[in-house]
Amino acid sequence: MRVLLSTYGTRGDVEPLVALAVQLRAHGVEVRLCAPPDEEFAERLAGLGVHLVPIGPPVRELMRATPPSAAELARYRTELVDAQFGILPAAAEGCDALVVAGLAQVGARSVAEAAGIPYVYVTYAAVNLPSPHHAPPPRPGWPEPAGDDNPARWDEDARRVNEQFREPLNGHRAALGLPPVDDVRAHVYTGRPWLAADPALGPWPETPGIDVVQTGAWSQADERPLPAGLETFLDAGAPPVYVGFGSIRPSPDIAAWAVAAARARGRRVLVARGWADLDLADGRDDCFAVGEVNQQRLFGLVAAVVHHGGAGTTATAARAGVPQVVVPVQLADNPYWAGRVAELEVGAALDGRTATRASLDAALETALAPETRARATALSTRMRADGAKVAASLLIDTIR
Repeated sequence: MRVLLSTYGTRGDVEPLVALAVQLRAHGVEVRLCAPPDEEFAERLAGLGVHLVPIGPPVRELMRATPPSAAELARYRTELVDAQFGILPAAAEGCDALVVAGLAQVGARSVAEAAGIPYVYVTYAAVNLPSPHHAPPPRPGWPEPAGDDNPARWDEDARRVNEQFREPLNGHRAALGLPPVDDVRAHVYTGRPWLAADPALGPWPETPGIDVVQTGAWSQADERPLPAGLETFLDAGAPPVYVGFGSIRPSPDIAAWAVAAARARGRRVLVARGWADLDLADGRDDCFAVGEVNQQRLFGLVAAVVHHGGAGTTATAARAGVPQVVVPVQLADNPYWAGRVAELEVGAALDGRTATRASLDAALETALAPETRARATALSTRMRADGAKVAASLLIDTIR
């Protein structure tokens, strides 16, 4: 049995599929993974014995300090559709199913149709699926739909998806002898999408007309030790406040304010450099900067986690039972996860566009309160760790 997995995005988009690949391989399934050609993804997959099929430009190129313009993003999106039709058919050859993550996988279902194999769409946050219970997430390069009427905003979102993708998609479908698609978003999502998010942290609100399969978040145990220098720093004093923004480039003030707010409370600080290459260590021994580390092991050793609201970081902190301060940019599901942290009262959330030193200071005060820690600990006991295992079994049953 052979399965093709496909996504395009940052580490937060790739890692859940890596976790699924590991579980599938445990069942003897051969796995191929289409992902950006960034070196870190290639090394990660090579170490697991998973074949990487590179697609699109390196994703770091899109996450540069100066964000791409709306016109550049539109061009990237069209080129990615073309790349999918150019690469996925060969990658899917001999495969028994195609699993994709993210709306950017516009061409994948057509490739699966042409190959006559099952197609599964998965998302990592409920907010990405249409429901009257929430508005659509912000999409890079597109203005947010106006108003408070969620169904109307989803209709506007569908119109914009069609404007961007319908013509190139249907051109490729015609070349494959497939009929045209009228509603691109519904075509990509299908009527039975999978939701790889923990039900305790990000539940699906029951919505008529869409049959969502919530498997739990897809992750795998990380057994890597922490670097010796970091271990020494952690052992030298009380648990520090972790400040890191992953692949996001926050406002330069945000990270500096977080460090200052922690120090104002007598807390040490651990800064994760991330793709923004943050390094706020100023020679004082109460601040330490690190590169990529095992967050699963680290987060249980810190006082609070200040981050951007990525699905993976939010879930890892929740499993560790550590309070969170989420400062999202208006991008994808980041604001949604910020809202979930605030609603569950396991931390605090700010809008990255309007955050101030004072508001971040108050948010950290909330996160460090004993009652917040108690709620975060209680949430951690309800979190599941078997999402990827559940999904692998479900996929194998679907194929059979």
